[in-house]
Amino acid sequence: MSEASTMASAPNEAATGTAVAVEDVRKRYGDRHAVNGVSFRVQRGEFFGLLGPNGAGKTTLVEIMEGLRQADSGTVSVLGQSPWPRNVALLPRLGVQTQSSAFFVRQTAREHLRTVAALYGATRRDADRVLETVGLTEQRDVLVENLSGGQRQRLAISSALVHGPELIFLDEPTAALDPQARRDLWKLLRDLKGQGRTIVYTTHHLDEAEALCDRVAILVEGEVAALDSPHQLVSAAGVPTRLLVPADRLGREEAAALPGVDRVTEQGGSLVLETAVSGQVLQTVDGLIGLDGVRTRTATLEDVYLQLTDTPHPGDTTEHHP
Repeated sequence: MSEASTMASAPNEAATGTAVAVEDVRKRYGDRHAVNGVSFRVQRGEFFGLLGPNGAGKTTLVEIMEGLRQADSGTVSVLGQSPWPRNVALLPRLGVQTQSSAFFVRQTAREHLRTVAALYGATRRDADRVLETVGLTEQRDVLVENLSGGQRQRLAISSALVHGPELIFLDEPTAALDPQARRDLWKLLRDLKGQGRTIVYTTHHLDEAEALCDRVAILVEGEVAALDSPHQLVSAAGVPTRLLVPADRLGREEAAALPGVDRVTEQGGSLVLETAVSGQVLQTVDGLIGLDGVRTRTATLEDVYLQLTDTPHPGDTTEHHP
């Protein structure tokens, strides 16, 4: 069966509340499976994250959903339609920001965005409003080629939003932003979700995904290793609590011998005590050295991600197992 006929057989999702339906999608490059049997659904109004290390298949999968790339097999439905062959009827309903967004570099930021707006039938007022929304009003008369990397990133995001799309694809939208600009964009994304927009995005910022996403899919070597809400993933992972104790106040061997301590590592001048019974260990530590300077780190989405991708946890340099 050809890809065109396969895609055409995807069910109509318009009446079911599903914005994106991906069913057993596969894509190979030579001997490598970039996407290997991936299935999931994104509901309308949902903030859905795609996470995974470089080479996990995130960008390929997003490009298939956007209609920029053809899958080898499987079905994809976007807003009730097939994105492939390239579906121009879908384009006004989609907003797309990529890591390599193209710009009219000889135009000013405002001219660029007004040009993009005109292509979609949006107004100059829409362009000016979105420039303000992403914090580029002061740079509106600066040539695009003279904008900083972070400012270009915000311009790329504004280009994806200017026509008021129903479904927004964002690929590493905060990659070049400073911490304050990143937090500002979080607010913008929450506002868009509050307006009923559907957002599918990729990121390497695990704290960001945990703060923003309703659900996340973690891809490993082209396959979905986990799919659920960040809260459920963290709760189900059984990741231990970490107690950070100043290294000059407790020896490694002494720490490893404490009841309830499963593992001891060193990180940034602290001993990291991993435990499944944090209350018990805290009580013991309090009796030995007091709790001044002791910090507790509960499990996060980052811990789940590192566990699934088999990546060493930052700071795991010296280990002692009792």
